[in-house]
This record gives sequence, structure tokens and C-alpha cells, in this order.
Amino acid sequence: MNFRVLVLALSTFAFGSGAFIFAGLLEPMAAELGVSVGAAGQLQTVYVLTSALAGPPLAFLVGRFERKRVLTVALSVAVLLNLACLMTPGYGTLMILRAILGAVGAMAGPAASAAASALVPPERRGSALAIVMGGMTVAFLMGIPLGSVVGAAFGWRATFLLSAGLSAFALAAILVFVPRVTPPAPGLGQGLRGAGVLPLFAATFLAFGANMTITTYIAPILRLQIEVTGASVAAFQMLVGVGSFLGLTLGGRAADRSAGSLSVTLGFLALAAAAALHGLELARTAAPGALAYAIVGMAVLTGSTALFSIMPVIQTRLISRAPASAPLALAFNGSSAALGQAFGGALGGALLTQTGALSVTFAAGLIATGAAVFWRFTEGRRAIG
Repeated sequence: MNFRVLVLALSTFAFGSGAFIFAGLLEPMAAELGVSVGAAGQLQTVYVLTSALAGPPLAFLVGRFERKRVLTVALSVAVLLNLACLMTPGYGTLMILRAILGAVGAMAGPAASAAASALVPPERRGSALAIVMGGMTVAFLMGIPLGSVVGAAFGWRATFLLSAGLSAFALAAILVFVPRVTPPAPGLGQGLRGAGVLPLFAATFLAFGANMTITTYIAPILRLQIEVTGASVAAFQMLVGVGSFLGLTLGGRAADRSAGSLSVTLGFLALAAAAALHGLELARTAAPGALAYAIVGMAVLTGSTALFSIMPVIQTRLISRAPASAPLALAFNGSSAALGQAFGGALGGALLTQTGALSVTFAAGLIATGAAVFWRFTEGRRAIG
């Protein structure tokens, strides 16, 4: 395992943690800011939405710059913006700062992936990309749950100080351990037209949309299901990280065996099953007990495992179909993921506010089931090559 690639993964860990660092504290956050819980959730949605919109153009614009410089600038700005979020009193200004942070994260992601690809031999590039993506996995396993613990102990604003600290740590490590990397800039659209990548982008959008409809609002949903609040939410958020490790392992093996078509279909159906388990527990009227905890834990673990099992297959197909424009294709796929997160967050927030938590789980299951049908009709019989 290349140590410098692991250091690059710290950037995706920092930005991945920052995107949802206060996910377990939406209710106290909303109360202090004077907005609804759904509106507080949009502070996460705006981050991923601007990341989605800014990703491809920034991947092209900064493609001509030295990669280490791009990462250090992005992480430095992230430190400053998170400190600004810490001190900002109003919801509106906080929304603007979060939007800018999302754009900065979009600039860093493709730069880290391109640097990782350049630092390893060609036969190791797939593994290097998976390691960089694994930074997001560690964010769900450690960074985001730690945000819940810190926020419960010191208040939700302390999560922004934690996020700034994670960005500063990644910045220091990259400055010390990562050499200069100057890959050629990708050609705009080169190799993407006619490559059959649009269904892959759509599948990524639907996968994240189905998952994040629930995950964005996991704290209020857990409170309604099993009366879990505060730092206790972190235990269930850590299950997301465990599931993502399992999912990346399963998805990677499926892609290596050219069994990705079936595995993605099963992944979408597992997302639907996870939503059904969440809905089942919300619909139960029994007092929370061991069975309730088991059902909710299985729902969280199943959903995250399913989501991350889908991603290696899609990335493998993207690189195979557009080898000359892999960084740009991955940037567009990252935007599809961010758009899916934004869509899921917006839909979940609207449903939670207007019709209640049970409708959130129903919508997530419906999206996942539709995605399974879409995949079978568009990609189910295609070979990876």
C-alpha cells in the first residue's frame, strides 16, 4: 500500500467529514438558529449541491495546475471557512459559507484522485483510486460520529472547529509527505461522448439519492424509532462506516470477477430493503428494546453496505469506457453522487417537515427499487469492457 496515497486520502476524509459533521445535531442546531430541522438539514444539502455543480468545471480548470498546490490551497481555504462557520451567528450567512465549502471540496477531490493515479504504476491505479475514495468511508466511520460526540459535549458549533482541525491535519500531512505532481490537463469531454457513461452517472445519482434521503436525517429518525439522541447517534453513524468498508470490499471483488451487473442490482434492492426496515421500526408501536435496536442497526448497516458495493463497479466501468478521460469521468461521477445527496437531502427534509418520517423511508425505498429496474434495463446485460 502506497503511503503517499494514504496521505492523499486524508483530504477526502477531511472534506467527507466536513460535509456531514453536524448530522447528529440537527435538532439543537435548528432550535438555536430558529429554523426547522428540515431547514437545518439543507446546510448539508447546499454543501453537496454546490460540490456537484462545481465539480466538472473545476476539474477541467484546475487540471493544468500542479496537484499538490491545488490540494493545499483547497485545504487552507477549508480551515478558514470552517472557522468562519464557527463564529457565524445567522442561518443565511452559514448557508453561504457552506455553499463555498462545497465548491472547495469539489476542487480537491479530482486533484487527490489524479495525484494518486500519477504516484503509482498503471496496474495499481484502480487500487489507488479506491484508497482515496476510502477517505470518505473513514469519514463515516470516524469523522462524522466524532462530530456527534464533540457536538453533544460542547455544542453544535464545536463541530466546525473539529472540521477545521481535520482539514489542518490533512494539509500538514500533504505538505510534508506528498511530492509535486503535474499531470496533463484533461481535454473537455474527450473520450466521454458516445462512451456509454450517462447510465452510469444516473445510477450513481439514484444510489446516493435513495441512501441520503434517510441518512441526512438519521438523528431525528433514530429519536423517533428508538429514542436515541446526542452522542449515542454516533454509534449508529459508525455502522455506516463499517458498512462502507464491507461494501467497498464486496463491490471490488464483484468488479474484478466481471460480476458487477448482478451485484449492482442486488445493491439497489438491498437499499430498498434497508429503507423498509427503517419504515418497519417507525411503524411499530412497541417500546424500544433489543429488537428495535437490532432492526435499526441492520437497516443502517445494510444501507451503507449496499451503497458502497455499487460504487466500485460503476467506477470500473467508467475507467474502462473512457480511459483517456478517466479524471474527468470520475469528476462527473462525483458530481452525480453529490447531486444525489442533495436530492435525497432536499426530498427527505421536505417529507420530514410536511408528512413525517415514515414517508421519508417510503420515498427512499421507491427510489432504490426504481433504480434496480433502471440498472437492469440499461446496464444489466453489458460487459464491463
